[in-house]
Amino acid sequence: MSTNNQNSSSDVVGVVGATGHQGGATVTALLEAGAHVRALVRDVTSQSAQNLAARGTELVIADLDRPDGLVPALAGVDVLFVMATFTGPNGTAGETSQGRAIGDAAQAAGVSRIVYSSVGGAERHTGIPHFESKRRIEEYLETLAPSTTFIRPTFFMDNFLHNSEPTVEDGTVVVRLPLPAGIPLQMVSVRDVGRAAAHALLTPSDVPGDTVELVGDELTGEQIAAAFGDVEGLPARYEPIPVEALADKPDQQAMFSWFAQLPAYRGDAQTSRALVPDLLDLRGWLALQ
Repeated sequence: MSTNNQNSSSDVVGVVGATGHQGGATVTALLEAGAHVRALVRDVTSQSAQNLAARGTELVIADLDRPDGLVPALAGVDVLFVMATFTGPNGTAGETSQGRAIGDAAQAAGVSRIVYSSVGGAERHTGIPHFESKRRIEEYLETLAPSTTFIRPTFFMDNFLHNSEPTVEDGTVVVRLPLPAGIPLQMVSVRDVGRAAAHALLTPSDVPGDTVELVGDELTGEQIAAAFGDVEGLPARYEPIPVEALADKPDQQAMFSWFAQLPAYRGDAQTSRALVPDLLDLRGWLALQ
């Protein structure tokens, strides 16, 4: 269900996945806005959780794989940031179960609005397993009493720190992706996903249609390499690799195959910047690393 409303600064804002990348970015943006943040975490004694507490975040124990404890954890929460992950032992089935469980708990606890971090293209029947699981969660949340806002990020710039990091070879920055040369890829920083989510939680009327496909930049592989080269002060080149190289990672293979079928992501820069005025492009993001 979708409606627009305004939230009071005294509302309790719950954050699922608060010790992770997206949840942590959302907590940071909410605290900067002066919000009362309740972090739902599995282990309140972990260093990550304690770091949140030291910044003024309320901690409660919540495990999305143990639904019985979710309703008490959400008692008094007015609006809720939700995300679920397909990287756990149960894959996309586990992700879908987690999303439904937190939705049910939010409804039972009287949460008024859910902001769910999904993925760009979730509604377009891509066939990519972790996109389809997010659409199933979206569809389920839409049947519940809380109003919904969907943040749909494009490709994470932060992937360049982990799975797709460039290398320096013989004094040249080399970027390799299973993406054909000349194909533009929309992307966004995790920092800005958190900022957009916080904005949607606190001022939902600013999200037109209660959905935004979030984009901070759109670059080809060659342009991505050039950006990294500029930051390093080195020459750079792009080397596309065959998508078949991901044969042992069928989910990733399906995603990169979809990227090559334009238009893939369809983020709107104007709408994105309405939520995050200082939205980072790739060079801006690199400058912060």
